[in-house]
Amino acid sequence: MQTTETNLILIVDDTPTNLEVLSEALTDAGFEVAVATSGESAIEQVEYDPPDLILLDIMMPGIDGFETCYRLKQNPRTKDIPVIFMTALSDTVDKVKGLSLGAVDYITKPFQQAEVLARVQIHVNLRNLNLALEEKNIRLEQEITERAIAETALQQLTQDLEQRVLSRTQELSNALYNLEKAQVQLVQSEKLATLGQLVAGIAHEINNPVNFIHANLYYVSRYTQNLLELLNLYQNQLPNATPEILAKAKEIDLQYLIEDLPKILSSMEVGTERICEIVKSLRNFSRHNEAEVKVVDIHEGIESTLMILRRHLEAKPNQPKIQVVKEYGKLPKVECYPGKMNQVFMNVLSNAIDALTEAMENYPSYIPSPRIWITTEVQESDRILIRIADNGLGIPENIQKRIFDPFFTTKPAGKGTGLGMSISHQIVTELHYGSLQCISHPGKGAEFVVEIPIQQPHVCHTGLVKQKFLGSSIPVMLNL
Repeated sequence: MQTTETNLILIVDDTPTNLEVLSEALTDAGFEVAVATSGESAIEQVEYDPPDLILLDIMMPGIDGFETCYRLKQNPRTKDIPVIFMTALSDTVDKVKGLSLGAVDYITKPFQQAEVLARVQIHVNLRNLNLALEEKNIRLEQEITERAIAETALQQLTQDLEQRVLSRTQELSNALYNLEKAQVQLVQSEKLATLGQLVAGIAHEINNPVNFIHANLYYVSRYTQNLLELLNLYQNQLPNATPEILAKAKEIDLQYLIEDLPKILSSMEVGTERICEIVKSLRNFSRHNEAEVKVVDIHEGIESTLMILRRHLEAKPNQPKIQVVKEYGKLPKVECYPGKMNQVFMNVLSNAIDALTEAMENYPSYIPSPRIWITTEVQESDRILIRIADNGLGIPENIQKRIFDPFFTTKPAGKGTGLGMSISHQIVTELHYGSLQCISHPGKGAEFVVEIPIQQPHVCHTGLVKQKFLGSSIPVMLNL
């Protein structure tokens, strides 16, 4: 960076008096001064001895100041030298023209020495600062280049080391993964066994008293109707009741009681029927004592699962109800592990509900009518297909490829184990010798297709397959 003692100022003017006045003032201020009397000579001078600032007169013979400034700014070697125009003109158009050509300032004749020195000093300082900044940028770029070279070499070394470490730790990683998977499945099996016993016990304990209440409600309704009819006869045969009877009738609001009591009993009957349905669904869904292959109605298992998930299908604030469209075909009884298949239905349906709920929360106008379709049919006379589809946002292709991988989940931490679809795939493919596929296109929902044989191969009843599924068949919600 140059100092004021070494800063060179070039004065370009065809008037000797102006050159003398400016040269004296700038020299006294500590600047080095050079002069030129025409635009052509100024351009030549700048080429071999570039100044730090140019004071350029506009009105000169030959090429004027505007043309001189234009040529200087077109030259890459001189374009950054600041130019201050000197003129007696006060026309705004001329000033704008000069500034548009790249000039940094104007000095108006006759000169005011203090103003000239102040403007020159400001622009020389700015020039010096820019030069210093350019030097620092050059040094910084050099440092960056050197550092990049060093980092490239370091990356190559670390890459070689990582490759050696990776090859040595691959077996350990695989062993750890298999151990973790086995531990989780063992814990899951214990949970399933405990939950299965709990659900079966609760269903049994609830079932007896509810059945007792439900059965007796029929007689209570008949007795109540008989008593109301008898009361009506009393009112018709003895219209002149005593004051005490009239007071009591008014106190208990007899007319309202007569109208409301049958409604209450009817509501109680509906409530107990609902409890009986739930208990039946729980017992059917858990199938706690059916750890072996059974011949069952697949539709019954689907209906039981829907009953368990009924609360999640109901409408919520700012969200419509999720409609379930059932297109059941005529299926024969199917040999399978009922509890395990119910676990598959639970996982797939729960994922569909979660997908629709998430879509309605984030894109409420995209899915005005959320739906789940359940379709069943016989395939080639010896297999059945169960299709469960939704009209959500769909599953991206990169996620579809991993959807059945153990421990893979797209849910936040704590809301998914990544085992639901993995276990479902294992149940269908390894335990039932079937297939489980995911078909989805972004924006067009997702469909899961379960295919299992109507009759299980005899080899399925024994051997390693059963050992992979320890514990009860009651499913828990291990959604993806």
